Amino acid sequence: MSAPDTIVLIHGFWVTPRSWEQWAAHYEKRGYRVLTPAYPGFEVEVESLNADPTPIEKVTVQQILDGLETLVRGLDQPPVLIGHSAGGVFVQLLLDRGLGAAGVAINSAPTEGVAVVPLTQIKAAFPVLKNPANRHRAVGLTFEQWHYAFTNTFQEEESRALYQRYAVPASGSIFWDSALATLRPGHQSTYVNYHNDDRAPLLFVSGEQDHLMPPKVQQSNARHYKSNTVTEVKEFAGRPHLLPAAPGWEEVADHVLDWAVSHAK
Repeated sequence: MSAPDTIVLIHGFWVTPRSWEQWAAHYEKRGYRVLTPAYPGFEVEVESLNADPTPIEKVTVQQILDGLETLVRGLDQPPVLIGHSAGGVFVQLLLDRGLGAAGVAINSAPTEGVAVVPLTQIKAAFPVLKNPANRHRAVGLTFEQWHYAFTNTFQEEESRALYQRYAVPASGSIFWDSALATLRPGHQSTYVNYHNDDRAPLLFVSGEQDHLMPPKVQQSNARHYKSNTVTEVKEFAGRPHLLPAAPGWEEVADHVLDWAVSHAK
């Protein structure tokens, strides 16, 4: 099989595909076709979602996954899948379905059964989880909450600029369902088969200073995999949750793509 020529970048919560703008341009310069799919209803600009977050309130994990699966299955050959935060969960779900040549989960949220909850994560997610009524809302972050959860290593001026450019509310329903997944009987929406030997190689990437999804989350998620295929973890020192926009992002972008291409199944 020839090397992958397409990269699919999957965004997480509280942001849109715009958050990949630097990586997309960087990979295109390297000769790759780059796709940055939006969640259903997120195809509009950041400003529109902030003005009317109704699509965020309505979206479900299954709708997001169905859209991504349709996209990937329609490609001529398996792509490299790279996801950030919740996008890292969708990368894992797609790999478990036999899709993708290789996958990278950056500062990924956990899949079902990963119960590690560091204190910084509780504080970062508190704006959503503090009120059960948020299960039916799109929940935004104040600048102070954004700075703690996403850009704690940035200077305030740059952090504010990124807040204005990238930040949108997140689905309270999906957040709550994920938090309760390990307490419910049966498989939930973020279940993956950790013993799937046919899964393509997977790399977890974590930022040392990430408050929202600290390295312990990535390490625990990786340890859950018991399959006879490649699962690795790479930590980048001094990096926050918004790793795709953090200083030195080029190093991370090149590392994960080179890893994915060299391990492509």
